[in-house]
Amino acid sequence: MSGHNKWSTIKHKKGKADAARAKVFTQISKEIFVAVRQSGPDPTANFRLRLCIQKAKAANMPMDNVNRAIQKAAGNQDGVAYEEIVYEGYGAGGIAIMCELLTDNRNRVASDIRYLFSRNNGNLGETGCVSYMFERKGRMLVPLEDGQDMDELMLLALDAGAEDVLTDNPEEAEIVCATEDLEAVKNAVEAAGYNTDNAEITMLPSNTIEITDEETATKVLTLLSKLEDYDDTQNVYSNADIPEELIEKLDI
Repeated sequence: MSGHNKWSTIKHKKGKADAARAKVFTQISKEIFVAVRQSGPDPTANFRLRLCIQKAKAANMPMDNVNRAIQKAAGNQDGVAYEEIVYEGYGAGGIAIMCELLTDNRNRVASDIRYLFSRNNGNLGETGCVSYMFERKGRMLVPLEDGQDMDELMLLALDAGAEDVLTDNPEEAEIVCATEDLEAVKNAVEAAGYNTDNAEITMLPSNTIEITDEETATKVLTLLSKLEDYDDTQNVYSNADIPEELIEKLDI
């Protein structure tokens, strides 16, 4: 895996399975709600909703849950209005952090996120303090099966509009593209017989900060974990580059 997504990859291997599963289901349900409210309940006409459904399937979320979330959003049965909020700040070692949340209580979230930063060796910053260090991109993983060629996939993806194909892992490629090209690149890759995983709109750091000492890594991973575990959190991004073996060793 490339440096910028080591944390997002490894975090799913850690933690308590049941709690993590419930958290993921809640996150996906909220994403479905926002996607439906923005562009309607028809997946064929709503790419963001299609990504949510794909994410739900990858997480083994029952389709009954997915359909209920879609119906609830379409009818807004409970009068819920989720607001998308982004908080920015810094962690140990000067790393930049962006935290995306969906909430129905802005005031509660503001207080809670400030507390999490301050109690875990971080500092909550002003809007825009670190966002310039990240770029919003489309991203997907493509596992390579027997007989599938990395070079062929790279040419195919680039021809379809991808900006980069990262091949650090010989069994899997990571494709990065402009957000508006994600659907076209995904369709082209799948039409050629490849499977795609974790197709998403994400934030990628322009540059990373390497963290190699255990003390700083512990502080960074603890803060990221606390932010991830917060109920209204959808995504946490950072520019920390911590070796995978160090992350595994610390077992945060």
